[in-house]
This record gives sequence, C-alpha cells and structure tokens, in this order.
Amino acid sequence: MTEEELFSIPLDVPFAACDTFIANYQRMTRGTGRMMLFAGDQKIEHLNDDFFGEGIHEDDASPSHLFRIASEGKVGVFATQFGLIARYGMDYPDVPYLVKLNSKTHLVKTQQKDPYSPLLVSVQEVVDLRDRTGLAITSVGYTIYIGSEYEGEMLREAQQVILDAHRNGLLVVLWIYPRGAAVKDEKDPHLIAGAAGVAAALGADYVKVNAPKKEGAKSSDLLKEVTLAAGRTKVVCAGGSSIDEKKFLTELYDQIHTGGAAGNATGRNIHQKGLAAAARFCNAIYAITVEGAGVDEAWKIYKNE
Repeated sequence: MTEEELFSIPLDVPFAACDTFIANYQRMTRGTGRMMLFAGDQKIEHLNDDFFGEGIHEDDASPSHLFRIASEGKVGVFATQFGLIARYGMDYPDVPYLVKLNSKTHLVKTQQKDPYSPLLVSVQEVVDLRDRTGLAITSVGYTIYIGSEYEGEMLREAQQVILDAHRNGLLVVLWIYPRGAAVKDEKDPHLIAGAAGVAAALGADYVKVNAPKKEGAKSSDLLKEVTLAAGRTKVVCAGGSSIDEKKFLTELYDQIHTGGAAGNATGRNIHQKGLAAAARFCNAIYAITVEGAGVDEAWKIYKNE
C-alpha cells in the first residue's frame, strides 16, 4: 500500500483545519489507517437489551462501564451520544471520542415503517463542546438507511455533516445499512458494496457496514467487492451480537487481511463482559487491528497469558 493510499487529506478540509484533521487521524489510527472503534451508541439504538439480562455481566448495567472500558482498554475511538459524553466526559478526558449525531430506537420495526434517523445534535454543537472543554473529540458519526423511503433526507444530512465536520478538522464515520421495505436482503454483498460506494460519493472517511453474507462463501472474500467500491473511504465491519471470542478475532483478522477492511466497530462483544475482560478484549482487538498481531498473539493478550 502506498502512502497516498494509506492517507490523504480530503480537499474539503480547509488549510486552517488540516493540522487538526491530521492529529485526529493519528489519534484514531496511530497513523496506520486502521481504526479500532469501540461502539457505545446502543443505549438509544437497542435500549437496555444490550446492557442487562442473561449472559450480560452486571457491570454493563451502568453507562459508566462504557467509559471505564474506553479508558482502561486500548481503543482508537469511543463512539457514543453527545449527552453521555457531556455527563461522563469530565471523568475521562483522555478518551478519544466520536460523537454519534443521530440515533433511533429499535421499537418501530421495518415492517411498520421504513427507518429514519434524523440529526439529534449538530456538528457545530459538537465543535463547541470540544473547544470549550478540551475533550479529545476526534470525529462524528451518522447513520444512513439506504433503501428507506427517507434515504433522501438522510443522504442530504450526511453530506452536510461531512462538510461541517471537515471544516472543523473532524473525521466522519458513516454507518450505512440497507434497510426498508425495498430491501430484500440486508447482508447481500453487492448491496453492501453499493452502500460503501455511497459513503465514498459523500466523501466519508470511514464507513461502517455489516459484514456481507452469501451461502457457500466466506464473508471475508465477499468483503473484497465492498472495500474496492469504497475506494479511499475506509471500511470497518460491525461486530454484531456477542460470539465466541476466538471466532471473533479470527473473523476480524480475515476481514482485514483477506477482505481489505481497515478495522472494526465493536460494541456488544466488548461491553457485555466485566471490566477486566472487556479491557483485555479491547487490547486483543486493537493488537490485530492496529498493531499487526496475528490471532494467536491476540488470543494470548485476551487470556492474559
């Protein structure tokens, strides 16, 4: 990979914001281009389903658990909502933050209504919080549901988010999921590649997608079409619901080294553990994503061997 392919500053980043943009990129990826995104935005997205119940450690019942993990484990960036950062950020000022600008609950199903997730907070309000507090707010995130009857509104908002964020030296991660009455298979590899291409056309720095699936094919092989379609917009795959840790690390390694992904966006597989185990799993994921470790080395980090 050439240096140009690894990192380039988009032309919509003004000269005055270039140093900030570069510093945020370095903070999120340690200069590798690969990002370990710890996803803590499910308090709205999934309500309390992900934080309390069978198989979920009791530590996860409190929002502070997310911040403790981000503080004690290795993460590239911790993604959560504006209000949680405003409430807890003063206790964790060294954590690199991504502010999730839009969110919706999972109560209204696609069968009832096509999904729509409008802005909850503006980029300018995020910039004001960053500048007033000195918190390490590096980036913002926004979700688009392509295939929804409301995709036009979300596409327009996402484009404005990217322009506003880049003007202020912030990176942008787009969550893009095919979803709505028009979508027959949300995990279709060709459709997910199309979603990655949308992120590229909008000028996003990273796009978070679900790993593609097709019967008889390895997900990491299918991911190649997705990463090619994304071009200079880097692809990270959603971690999804909790699975066996060794399987997770193996899939992550294959996504990066076979599929061409530039990291991961992991929530439940981390925060549903107790603090010590969650921090170790962060470190194992980070080792594969950013430090170039293999699966066996990462497994030893998680097992504390």
